[in-house]
Amino acid sequence: MGAIFSKLKRPKHPMPDFVKRALEERGLLKDYQERPPYQQNDYIGWINSAKRRETKDKRLGQMLDELEAGGVYMKMEHPPSKKGA
Repeated sequence: MGAIFSKLKRPKHPMPDFVKRALEERGLLKDYQERPPYQQNDYIGWINSAKRRETKDKRLGQMLDELEAGGVYMKMEHPPSKKGA
């Protein structure tokens, strides 16, 4: 009997203009694009799921800080994105 794989797929979240602008302003668009697609999608979905603008901005700031620092994703270690010392 062969392995059974899930056919479930996450919805793809389009990037809002304010997120793209923030990535470009901080020079982090390339860092964002180098992350796996699931991380890109999770970040956007997480930011957009906030109801209040203040929360969206806080989450956006966390994403930008994590991309800038490298080696972290959603406050968890992510060695593949670690930047050279």
